[in-house]
Amino acid sequence: MPAEASDSTASAQAAPQRASSRLRLAIIDRDAGFLQVLANRLDSLGWEHRAVSTAVTAEALISMRLNALVLDISVLGPGGWEYLERVCGRLPGLAIVICTGPSSVGQRVRGLRLGADAWMSKPCHAEELICVVEAAIRRHRRNEMPELEGALVVGEITIRPDLYQGYANGISLELTAREFEILHLLAQSDRVLRREEIYERVWGYAMAHGDRSVDVFVRKLRQKLRSASPACSYIHTHFGVGYRFAPEIDGGGGGGVATSDDLSPRPELTFR
Repeated sequence: MPAEASDSTASAQAAPQRASSRLRLAIIDRDAGFLQVLANRLDSLGWEHRAVSTAVTAEALISMRLNALVLDISVLGPGGWEYLERVCGRLPGLAIVICTGPSSVGQRVRGLRLGADAWMSKPCHAEELICVVEAAIRRHRRNEMPELEGALVVGEITIRPDLYQGYANGISLELTAREFEILHLLAQSDRVLRREEIYERVWGYAMAHGDRSVDVFVRKLRQKLRSASPACSYIHTHFGVGYRFAPEIDGGGGGGVATSDDLSPRPELTFR
């Protein structure tokens, strides 16, 4: 990226508005010069930003609570297209701008069709890139529903129906679709739900005699909840009836909660 030209009038007018929003941006790139110039401009605008040199998992991006991602797809090699498609599919509310070296029309079309909001070619000016990112963020904000609409917060667990997932302190519980449906159903109820009722409402038809599917999925849910939030017990068994959901401080021992196959939470990427 070439050295920035000074435009004090435009910057002075734009900076207060941008800085007040405290936007968060991640940049996947290895171009030190590009990153330095961009970082200087972002700092002056009050943005929070982080640069990484390799692919970051979708869950890590979620934990960073980003507004936008700037990606040099060339640094990811042949797997860059698959990565772009995966991130766009997993985080539809994230503004994604590809900023890379010379490219063909076919490459640009492919990137935009996979879900990128914009494609810019290097060398480019930091101010232009930031304006493109801001425009992409505005489009997403106009089209999306409020981030936490419909979310349930129970104990240390946040249940996000819009993302079909549960989180503990911003880290995904890695729930399957069926696990999420059972968790969401239990969390919305203020009473004991019979196994048969859970099965009928989640699977969509009557439970066969002797079917233990609900118990199997509840056991898996307990393992994931215990790993992510060890201080609480969430799903309580009413023997011969079914299950009740409520966060209760665990005095130790687990109260029958399965503890095998513990899942270690991923470290959260934080801004510095």
